[in-house]
Amino acid sequence: MNFPDEVLKTLEIVSLLTGVGYAVLAARRNRLCWVAGAVSSACAAVAYGARDLPMQSGLQVFFVGMALYGWVSWTRIATEGELPVSLWPLPHHIAAAVLIAAVSLVSASVLAANTDAAWPRLDSLTTWFSLLATWMAARGKLENWLYWIVIDLVLIFLSYKQGLMGMALLNLLFIAIATGGFIAWRRRFRAQGMAQAVPA
Repeated sequence: MNFPDEVLKTLEIVSLLTGVGYAVLAARRNRLCWVAGAVSSACAAVAYGARDLPMQSGLQVFFVGMALYGWVSWTRIATEGELPVSLWPLPHHIAAAVLIAAVSLVSASVLAANTDAAWPRLDSLTTWFSLLATWMAARGKLENWLYWIVIDLVLIFLSYKQGLMGMALLNLLFIAIATGGFIAWRRRFRAQGMAQAVPA
């Protein structure tokens, strides 16, 4: 895809602003985060595609669909009260990491053989781990924020190397917001535990 630099810069700015909106609203467990996330992902899909990062572009398209899932999931939960924060068992993390590593090797090989992907291995790893982190966020899993911190560090590097300075800045901001989100969700998780410990 060939787009004028001005168009790509505009898309990056819109993606940056709505992406920050997504992260801030998600940290506050506000379901409007999914609307902001859908807009951010749609813009990012075009920008990444234009800079030869096909897995990141495809991931952003998937995120638009995940935004709908997140909206529906959080709306359903909201009718029953606040979104509960929970932990994912360690064996699940290990199994997911092994599976994602294997799938990433396959997708990276396919990308390297059939596309002009600039960073097939890192592109694949961050894509598949991002899918996991997004699902975890939609399910209210505390650790999703830790995944995002690591993913965003890698995406800063990828975006910088591909000349997407706006996306690099966005991912830098995401690290700060993800840190705040983790702290806020952990506070909520502990409050839930204390509430359950108090006899009715």
